[in-house]
Amino acid sequence: MTLTSAPNDLGDSGTQTQYEMSGADALMDSLRRHGVDTIFGYPGGAILPIYDAVFKAEQEGWLKHILVRHEQGGTHAADGFARATGKVGVCFGTSGPGATNLVTGIATAQMDSVPLVVITGQVPRPAIGTDAFQETDIFGITLPIVKHSWVVRDPAEIAKVVAQAFLIASSGRPGPVLIDIPKDVGQELFEYRPVEPGSIKPPGFELPFAPEHNAISEALDLIENAEQPLLYVGGGVISSGAHETLAAIANRYQIPVTTTLMGKGAFDERDALSVGMLGMHGTAYANFAVTECDLLIAIGARFDDRVTGKLDTFAPKAKVIHFEIDPAEINKNRLVEVSVLGDVGISLVKLLDLSNQREINPKTSSWLAKINEWKNNFPLIIPSKEGEIYPQEVLIALRDLAQDAYITTDVGQHQMWAAQYLLNGPRQWISSAGLGTMGFGMPAAMGVKVALPDEQVICIAGDASILMNIQELGTIAQYKLNLKVIIINNHWQGMVRQWQESFYDERYSASNMSVGEPDFISLSKAFGIEGVVISERDQLMPQLQKALSNEGPVLVNVNVRKGENCYPMVPPGKSNAQMVGIPDINK
Repeated sequence: MTLTSAPNDLGDSGTQTQYEMSGADALMDSLRRHGVDTIFGYPGGAILPIYDAVFKAEQEGWLKHILVRHEQGGTHAADGFARATGKVGVCFGTSGPGATNLVTGIATAQMDSVPLVVITGQVPRPAIGTDAFQETDIFGITLPIVKHSWVVRDPAEIAKVVAQAFLIASSGRPGPVLIDIPKDVGQELFEYRPVEPGSIKPPGFELPFAPEHNAISEALDLIENAEQPLLYVGGGVISSGAHETLAAIANRYQIPVTTTLMGKGAFDERDALSVGMLGMHGTAYANFAVTECDLLIAIGARFDDRVTGKLDTFAPKAKVIHFEIDPAEINKNRLVEVSVLGDVGISLVKLLDLSNQREINPKTSSWLAKINEWKNNFPLIIPSKEGEIYPQEVLIALRDLAQDAYITTDVGQHQMWAAQYLLNGPRQWISSAGLGTMGFGMPAAMGVKVALPDEQVICIAGDASILMNIQELGTIAQYKLNLKVIIINNHWQGMVRQWQESFYDERYSASNMSVGEPDFISLSKAFGIEGVVISERDQLMPQLQKALSNEGPVLVNVNVRKGENCYPMVPPGKSNAQMVGIPDINK
């Protein structure tokens, strides 16, 4: 490696150390400068020059590479890493099928606004466009599901591209970006000039606008005059770290708080002002509250269909304030009276500061009394402890045994029960919300555990979802990741079965998973991981407690009641107030 001196390409008059190195080594140095110390990935032919540089980085001691068993697992692990820490997650995959295997994880991150830098190998530059072995246009394939992407055709561009990638992924509304690097670009030697984080911006790039004082003042006027206000909180509050300010505002004005699936943990669900999650499988009292409120204060939420139900009946009596960082979300699904554009953390601080300059007189006592009446009349169902174990019992047991755990989930009924019954802190609820990706939970849990090795990490899975990425038991075993996987096993694709029962006259097409289901305990033990099966109620608490206290990874297979449905439920095409599965208090 040759050291030389060259003009600083950042526009000053000084000099900057310059190195002769390969494109792959330049990539790794650029990642190090951006604070990357963990990468999830899987090697292959086109990315081998980069993996040679990974080997050197690991030898130098600044990098930990986690070898996943499938590239999709790598994206979900990087996603879990990012959600738990707030940092940018990084994953690698090779060209062709390696790159296309990343697509589901990229789309998952895009839908849930998770910052990822995804780096793919590509065939050498002369072979691009020739249908070469393992060539795919991953740049084109992923264009709709990334914030930005690059194909690096000159190794001298690597440092600049990496700096831009981290800036774009983590700023504004976070999301995934993709860098595609041809094999010969990774091999080529050139004069490398480092680029420090934040020192270079893409053409046309703008940071989010500062929230306007007038908009905040108008929002505060509406809040002060509302008699039945409701805070509707999404994942933007988590991303911006605004949970403490949110709590201060809610308590100052005595406003109840409901969260989306992505917003879980943004507000303490043990607080009397919490009404839990709203929407299709939200609490009855949250859905009644949003139907009856006179002011809906949306913060970092996007009015998606699983929240709103029939859109023209959503919050029909309410004026709407929307705190949002992404201008594209304003008036997209719901027209609003006041929009406050900007980082919601900054916006809420400014709102609270302005509020502290005014006299307050909360008018919500009657509203809170009405909500407490709904809570008493329409609580979440606690099943009778008779017959087979109910799935809700498993979640209630976990809530009692692991109150401070980081929770990841797969997708389906178990996900909704977990959202209903578990009480999570900020960044401790990690679930695929927008895309609804089966197989997300276990690799995401790997990412959380790698990021936070001293924290308790639990994946709640379904017997169908877990099979989507079951191979990642190999990764868990290799790195001795002390996480727990709890399978809520009803031997069905549970949510599919529930919809077939409710809306398709019980025509259970391709949703029964009993035939061909593996012996999960033997399977986990084949990977060298402890396995526990629970089928009787009197085993539930002691066996879960034993599994959670184990020093290594454990897979727990809990056989639960097969026909249990997840309620409340807002049927498609109905308003949030038209739930099924809630008590009829008129009887």
